[in-house]
Amino acid sequence: MQFCTIETPLGQAKVTGDTNGITSVSISDTTEQLSEIIPENLLDCVTQLKAYFREERQNFDLKLNPNGTDFQKRVWQELQKIPYGKTCSYLELSKKLGNPKAIRAVANANGKNPLWIIIPCHRVIGSDGSLTGYAGGLYRKQWLINHENRHKQQTLF
Repeated sequence: MQFCTIETPLGQAKVTGDTNGITSVSISDTTEQLSEIIPENLLDCVTQLKAYFREERQNFDLKLNPNGTDFQKRVWQELQKIPYGKTCSYLELSKKLGNPKAIRAVANANGKNPLWIIIPCHRVIGSDGSLTGYAGGLYRKQWLINHENRHKQQTLF
C-alpha cells in the first residue's frame, strides 16, 4: 500500500492506494510533511484532485478500491451518481437504493465513505435542505457545496 500527502484549500489530504486502485482519500487539520514524490499508482488521483480544486474537473475517472460492506459499497456507488453542483437528501438516496426506511443506515454508510470528494458524500443534505453531519466538518461540506455551485447563474427574480 502506498500513500502521499498533498495540500488542498481545505487542509492536507492523504491519498492511499496500490495497483488495485485508490482505497482512501482523507482530509485532516494536522500538518504532516507533504509528499515530494507522488507514487505512480496515486499520480492520477492527485492530478484529478488538484484539477477539481482549480475548477477544471467535475468528475473523477479513477480505479477505486474502497474497503466496506456490500451495503456500504452500494451506497457509495449511488453517491457517485449525484451530479456535480447538485445535492440529494438522505431520504432520496434511501429511495434510490430501494428502501426509504434505511435512512439511518444510508447516513451511516455515507459517514464511512473512505474516498473524500471522489465519492461525493458532501452532496448529501437533510430533507429540509440543512447541512447535516460530515466527517470532515460542516465548514468543509459548505465549502465544497459552494465550490461546486460557484459558476451557476444567479436568478434575477
